[in-house]
Amino acid sequence: MSPSTSTLFTNVRVFDSSGSEPFHGEVLVTGERIAEVRRGSGDLPRDGVRVVDGRGQFLMSGLCDAHTHFSWINSADLPGLGTLGVEEHTLLSARSALTYLNSGYTMCVGAASAKARLDVVIRNAINDGLLVGPRYLANCQEIAVTGGALVDGITAFADGAEEMRKQVRRNVAYGADLVKLSMSGEEITGNQHAEDNYFSDEEVLAVTTEAHRRGLRVCTHARSAESVKMSLRNNVDIIYHASFIDEEGLDMLEAKKDEVFVAPGLNWLVATLNDAAGFGYPPEAAEAAGYKRELECAIAGLQEMRRRGIRVLPGGDYGFAWTPHGTYARDLQHFVELIGYTPMQTLLAATKLGGEIMRMPDELGQIKPGFYADLILVDGDPLQDITVLQNRDRIVGIMKNGAFHKDPGHGAPGITSAPADQPVVVTA
Repeated sequence: MSPSTSTLFTNVRVFDSSGSEPFHGEVLVTGERIAEVRRGSGDLPRDGVRVVDGRGQFLMSGLCDAHTHFSWINSADLPGLGTLGVEEHTLLSARSALTYLNSGYTMCVGAASAKARLDVVIRNAINDGLLVGPRYLANCQEIAVTGGALVDGITAFADGAEEMRKQVRRNVAYGADLVKLSMSGEEITGNQHAEDNYFSDEEVLAVTTEAHRRGLRVCTHARSAESVKMSLRNNVDIIYHASFIDEEGLDMLEAKKDEVFVAPGLNWLVATLNDAAGFGYPPEAAEAAGYKRELECAIAGLQEMRRRGIRVLPGGDYGFAWTPHGTYARDLQHFVELIGYTPMQTLLAATKLGGEIMRMPDELGQIKPGFYADLILVDGDPLQDITVLQNRDRIVGIMKNGAFHKDPGHGAPGITSAPADQPVVVTA
C-alpha cells in the first residue's frame, strides 16, 4: 500500500500514549502522518479513503526497543560474531531488523554493532527503502579500554582522552548516531565483573565532549555503581543496565532525570538465570557467577527509579542464544511483574518515551495529529494482559510511515476492511 493513500481506522480502542485511558474512536492517516483523531465513530471522511474496521481492537503506537543489537544473531558463540564473514553478517542483521518490525517494534536504538559499519549500513538501507525494518539509531562497535573487552573481535579499543576522541571521530566518519562505551564487566566472562569500572573520568568526558560537539549521543554499558556515577558526572545520555546503582547514584540520576535515559535490559538477567542451561550455562553456574544477586539489586534500583520518575525504557540485549530475536516484549512483562510498573506505565515507557529517546518527541510514540503513522493494531488488551504483545499473531496490523507492513485486512481474524471508494462491511 502506498503511503500516499489515506487510511481510516474506525471502531478501535485508541491508546494515544498521552497518559489517558484508551477511548473508542477513529484515526485518519493521510500520507505518512496521522491527520485526525476523534472520539466515537462516523465523524471522519470516508470518500476516497481505505477504511479498516477494527471491531473494538486496540490501536496504539509502535513499540521501542531502547537497547538493540541487529548484529547479534541468536548465537552462543559470542567470539564468532567477530569472525563471521561480513556478507553473511549483513544478511543476518537485516533479518534481525525485519524481525523487530514483524514484532510491532517501529523504533530501535542501536547499542553496539559487532562490526564497525553494520548498523549504519542497515539503517541507511531501511531509510532508502532497500530493506524493511524499524526506525533506527545506528551505533558502531562498542569502545573499551585495553583489557576491558567483553567479547573478543567485536570491540574497538582506546586508552586515554585523545584515543577516545579518535574513536568518536570514527563513529562520526561512518555516519553513526551514537557512541557506546563498555565501562564495566559482565559475569559470564568469568574474569570481568559487573561491579568493575574500567574507565577514567577524563576518558568519558573526552568522549561526551567530542560526541556532543558533533551531534552524537553517548551510551554506556554501566552495571557497577561507580560506572553509573562516572557516566552521570560526565554527561552521558543513555545508561544501560545500572544494576548496582547506589543511593548517591540514584540522587545524581534524579537530578538529571530530564536529560538521561536508563535501559536496564532486564531480560538478559532473567534469561541468563533461567533459560541458558540448554546452551551450557545452567542456573547453578549463573547463580554462582552472581546473576541472581545482580537481578535482585537491579530490581531494587529500578523500583526506586520508578518512584523517582526516572525515564526507564524496556528492551535490551536480544539476539543471544537464550534471548533470541522476536522475544522482545518479554521486557514489558518484566516491567510489570518485577519492577512494579502498571501496564499503562509500561506502554508509555515503550511508546511515548520511545519517541523521546529517538529524539523525535513531537513526531513519534503517540497517536496525535501530525505524528508519524507508526501504529500497531492488537487483538487483545495489553492494559489487562501485557503478555499479549509477545504473541505476534495477536498483532494483527503493523503500520510504519502510513503504509501497512502487516495488513489487517488480509486474513486477520476479527477485522473487516474496505479499499478506498468501496463501502465498509461491518460484521456482527
